[in-house]
Amino acid sequence: MRRAGPRFPTTTSKSSPPGRVSARTRPARPSRTTTATSPLQSRPSSDTRVTVPVLLVRDDREYLVEPGEEMGTDLGVLEVPDDVEPGATLETHLGNEFQVRRLRGPDLFHHFERTGAPMVPRDIGLVIGETGISRGDRVLDTGTGTGVLSALMARAGASVVSYERDPEFADVARENMKLGGVADAVDVRTGDLTEEVDSLEPSSFDVLTLDTGDAPSVVAHAPELLVDGGYVAVYSPFIESTREVVETAREVDLSNVWTRETIQREMQFDDRGTRPSTAPVGHTGYLTIARNE
Repeated sequence: MRRAGPRFPTTTSKSSPPGRVSARTRPARPSRTTTATSPLQSRPSSDTRVTVPVLLVRDDREYLVEPGEEMGTDLGVLEVPDDVEPGATLETHLGNEFQVRRLRGPDLFHHFERTGAPMVPRDIGLVIGETGISRGDRVLDTGTGTGVLSALMARAGASVVSYERDPEFADVARENMKLGGVADAVDVRTGDLTEEVDSLEPSSFDVLTLDTGDAPSVVAHAPELLVDGGYVAVYSPFIESTREVVETAREVDLSNVWTRETIQREMQFDDRGTRPSTAPVGHTGYLTIARNE
């Protein structure tokens, strides 16, 4: 039995004595342990087994755990069965119940170990939607960071090669890929992409995604890295770097270059009526898209 790692969002307690854990299984979806085919592989591997984590939910608490782990909290110790199913109810040795929920892409944003501020799911959705990332695509990413973008692109069916300069950040990202069940689809490499361009096969990627301060220097290599019709997507929180990206994209003859600010406002509902929330404006960054034609 493996003990759950320190990725739980609330304080855990492992001093309580272990006890019998009961699970009342409700109608559930198929088992989370399946034979997986990596988008990075040319053919399926019959003996590749992927154990996908699940969420344990109680009120406003969420814990991301793998089947077979033991979780200790102030509500008691809970042993997660190897064959745990989404839809089940598990009890700690103190009788406190947790609902088992299937892991979805947006959950990774909340449960990955962070090494910085990752892109929020709504912005990642724009990247995937505007570039058409889908199964079978090869994506080159730089500025891995926490790895949320890489993980969600992999969950969309793409195979991802992602470069991260900081070795410690890269190690964290690799662990996050395992946690998200996409380690076979995301190749996290430690290094500077601008120094590795010559080692990459020309015109071998469908999409180039960038979330890094030196994005303009990478965009300069986009025509040699992308297939004909491939996309570049650059995310930046600052206008200055965004302008440099646009200028570079035009200099290397990328087409359909445009930039949008990513911003959303929540709606407020009360007895007086409905209106946009008066909370601060929800700006997160600037997204630049260009195409290699």
